[in-house]
Amino acid sequence: MSGSGNSGARAAGSRVNGAEATGARGSGAAVRAAARITAAPDGRGGTALPVLDGDGPLALRRVRAPGSAAGVCVIGAMSAPLGGDRIRLDVAVEPGAALRVTAAAATVALPGRAAGPATYDVDVRVGEGAELHWLPEPLISAAGSDLLLTTRVRLAPTARLVLREEQVLGRSGERPGRLVSRLTVRRGDRLVLDQETSYGPGAPGWDTPAVLDTHRAVGQLLIVDPAFEDELPEARCLGDGPADGEGAVTPLPGPAVLATALAPDALRLRRMLDSALPGPG
Repeated sequence: MSGSGNSGARAAGSRVNGAEATGARGSGAAVRAAARITAAPDGRGGTALPVLDGDGPLALRRVRAPGSAAGVCVIGAMSAPLGGDRIRLDVAVEPGAALRVTAAAATVALPGRAAGPATYDVDVRVGEGAELHWLPEPLISAAGSDLLLTTRVRLAPTARLVLREEQVLGRSGERPGRLVSRLTVRRGDRLVLDQETSYGPGAPGWDTPAVLDTHRAVGQLLIVDPAFEDELPEARCLGDGPADGEGAVTPLPGPAVLATALAPDALRLRRMLDSALPGPG
């Protein structure tokens, strides 16, 4: 059953400090926004969305998804994140539910008039026997921007996760802003992955070939699956050579497997990740 026909969900909205977002913001004003998604079994073999609450730049819309999953598409309701913005997204997948989260377009981190970096915090909880496919579009770090991106995932021991992250460092013909990204994934009380990356002005070694060389796109695809307890995919290298992109598939304790890749652009990065592991589904 498709998740697109779910009933009983709160209507998705988009607010900034209690007011409807119109795609504009006050002069120099930073945004404080929080959005929530909750997926739960609907009692008929599918998944319902009892909570679908968009806020500020995060407009949430139901979309069709494969099988019994519910689908949510994140749509940018205004320019964000800008300097000084504080954005948070909380996602809960209740036991036995299945959720697929996508985005309508890339997220662009931009400079803002407010002081300090922008923060974008994603907090995810996936219950027993539940499944989450987290498949946003790339994050683009525009020149002059400053963003701290944090993603925390807590999985029950029987939960399944497919998570993709892609970052493009600068728009066409420009240098990137500063981007610090941290991803933490726990399965039960066990740490699966705790990774932090830093790009752009001020990052150690940024101006040397030791970081990304000439590549502008970097990404990863993480799958945590109880089925890997029987057999993990083997470690292997990815890519046809430095000019077209490079990467690796790495088994992780968890059981999990991580594909990481560097590429000249977002299109080639996506192709490498899609070919690295069983499809995102």
